[in-house]
Amino acid sequence: MPSNSEITTTKLSRLIGLPEAPAIVDVRTGTEFASDPRLMPCALRKSATEARLWAPDLLGRHVILVCSDGGAGSQGAAAWLRRLGVSAETLEGGYAAWRSAGGLLVEPEKLPQPDDTGATVWVTRARPKIDRIACPWLIRRFIDPKASFLFVGAAEVTAVAGQFGATPFDLDGVYWSHRGDLCTFDAMLLETGLHASGPLQRLARIVRAADTDQLELEPQAAGFLACSLGLSRMFRDDLEQLEAGMLLYDALFRWCRDATDETHNWPSRTKQG
Repeated sequence: MPSNSEITTTKLSRLIGLPEAPAIVDVRTGTEFASDPRLMPCALRKSATEARLWAPDLLGRHVILVCSDGGAGSQGAAAWLRRLGVSAETLEGGYAAWRSAGGLLVEPEKLPQPDDTGATVWVTRARPKIDRIACPWLIRRFIDPKASFLFVGAAEVTAVAGQFGATPFDLDGVYWSHRGDLCTFDAMLLETGLHASGPLQRLARIVRAADTDQLELEPQAAGFLACSLGLSRMFRDDLEQLEAGMLLYDALFRWCRDATDETHNWPSRTKQG
């Protein structure tokens, strides 16, 4: 049984990908990280021995510290965070336990480096509909919750990417884009290792069906397309639309994860004799 300052892999896995997910801080040593350079979703890499220096950046957040085995590295850093007023727990068994349990892991090798504020910056075409909302949702929920997204005219995406150090996506000729029958959301799942998630795979099929006009592929695709197009008509500002769309994807992800077997029907009236 975990202590009062530990969280189990099972409990943490239920929080991953949700808006209320805790901040995860990976404090494995450089050698430990080099032996397996994958990260838990949205994890930050920090030095355990410097916890007192970066703790103020996490005030107001619930934080999970992860070292290789749940031992001194994470427990010492968590103790420092609590000493400085941050709500902090450690992951029982650490990274090794998460990996052994089949916990979702992100491969960061092909992801862009964060800017001087610690956030990745992405740029795409203005007036998003489906893929250009799906990808930011995936990035913020599983890769970088602080990510910034720039929406510009299609002809200016490449120039803005170069001038502002942003990573272009969902545009012909760039790395993060459609590949054959797959849409950009599919490509991001494959390149980051997030395709290992069954719920995200289900969500990807719905996104692909709606984004590529193959509504027959998934029963939910037509309704999802209707909601996505409705949002695009509701908001003139693309960033406001993105924030509204996050809730739509949060709900669909929870359905893919927890509710695909649930049905709903108005109960028939019992005939009175």
